[in-house]
Amino acid sequence: FTSARLSNLKRHLKTHSDEKRYLCHLCPKAFRTATLLHNHVNTHTGTKPYKCSECDTAFVTRGELSRHRRYKHTLEKPFKCTICEYCSVEASKMRRHIRSHTGERPYPCGLCSYASKDAYKLKRHMLTHTGEKRYECCVCRARFTQSGTMKIHMLQKHGENVPKHQCPHCSTLISRKSDLGVHLRNLHSYVEEAIQCRACEAVFHERYAFLQHKKTHRGEKGFKCAQCSYTCNQ
Repeated sequence: FTSARLSNLKRHLKTHSDEKRYLCHLCPKAFRTATLLHNHVNTHTGTKPYKCSECDTAFVTRGELSRHRRYKHTLEKPFKCTICEYCSVEASKMRRHIRSHTGERPYPCGLCSYASKDAYKLKRHMLTHTGEKRYECCVCRARFTQSGTMKIHMLQKHGENVPKHQCPHCSTLISRKSDLGVHLRNLHSYVEEAIQCRACEAVFHERYAFLQHKKTHRGEKGFKCAQCSYTCNQ
C-alpha cells in the first residue's frame, strides 16, 4: 500500500492492528476505527443515512449503497480477473475467485487437516467438530449442522409442507400466507397495553420481544459462538 497522504497511511496501518479501542455503548463489540463504530451503531438505531438516488432504498454504510447500485442499477462489475474472464461486483468475491486459480486456502481448521478458501466455509466446517445443530426443521423439529442438509430433508420428507413465507421480524418460516398474517398479529403487532415482566420491571409492547426477554430469566442462552464455547442470551 502506498499513499500521497500521511493520514491515509495511518488509516491503512490500523487495518493491520488488532487494537479495537472504539467501544459500542449498546453492546460488547469494539472496532478499530471510529467510522466502523459509527456504522455499527447505525445498525442498533436503524439509521440508514446513505440513500439510493434511483430508488427508495437506504443503507447503513456507503459500501452497502455502492454494492446495491452495482447489483440493481448500473450492473457494473469493476473487479476483473487477470487469469480468466471472470469479473465481479465486489472485491471480496474477486479475492475468493483468485484462490480457485492459485489453490490458496488461507483458513485452516485447528482440529483437522481441512482448509478453506473463505471464512464462511470454515465456520460451517467447524460445526462437524462441535456437533452443534443450529438448523431446525420447522415441520418436525429435526435438527441439522448445515442449512443445505436441512433443506434437502424438508424437500424429501415434507414435500408440499415446506414453508415458503419468511417472517420479516424473526427466523420463523410459515407454509401459508394467511398463517404468516396470524403469526405477525399474535407475536409482532403493537400491543397498546404494555406487558409487564413478572421477574423484573421491564415492559414490552410486542409479545415476541417479551418472550425473548423471559428467556433471560430462565438462563437460556440460545446464541452460541461458532469459534468457542461462549454462549449468551441476546
